[in-house]
Amino acid sequence: MSLNVKPIVSERALKEKVYRRLKEAVATMDIYSGEGPSRLDERKLAEDLGVSRTPVREAISRLEQAGLVSTIPRRGAFVVRKTKVEILEIIYAWAAIESMAARLATLRASDEEIAGLRAVVKRYADPGDATQIDEYSETNIHFHQAIVALAKSNLLADMADSLFVHMRAIRVRTIKDGDRISRSVIDHARIIEAIEKRETEQAEMLVRDHALRLAEHVEQNVDYLE
Repeated sequence: MSLNVKPIVSERALKEKVYRRLKEAVATMDIYSGEGPSRLDERKLAEDLGVSRTPVREAISRLEQAGLVSTIPRRGAFVVRKTKVEILEIIYAWAAIESMAARLATLRASDEEIAGLRAVVKRYADPGDATQIDEYSETNIHFHQAIVALAKSNLLADMADSLFVHMRAIRVRTIKDGDRISRSVIDHARIIEAIEKRETEQAEMLVRDHALRLAEHVEQNVDYLE
């Protein structure tokens, strides 16, 4: 699988732009499809981005420091695939972060900001409308990112960002299983209602339980992780 990247036109802050472009590409790929991890082709990435290989090499090094890429001697750099145990730990950590974000959202976010949650899920107010799985999957990701943003906490946002790539990847893979879309739509509606009503304890509990159900599903049904 190759990364979908676009050329960089401006020379300003080139290294940072290359890093952010590659990080975004890794974040949006299906990490857990196929039989093995995806290899990063340094030469091809440099060509696709329209830059020399030096900033690409430096970006890959930064991605490795961030735990998103692993370099294997004489083989190259590969996007990291977590084990099942590691994925479960990531989900548990996310459950703690996002549930606290929901709690803070009831205390810090304005009515207008909270209303933005409904705008995110408006198309899928009825579980029967969730027929376009890939599009719903992206909506689902944006919904959870929006909750973290409503907390107005830079620290929580940074912590969530460090987990986001693998949370997104596992959500994309599992949302298609069984009735998880219908269950997700119902959960989202209840979460929004609790945040709108400023029901702090309820919002925190609903978001935490929503994430823990994902952990339960992964533990019981996901067999493609090592």
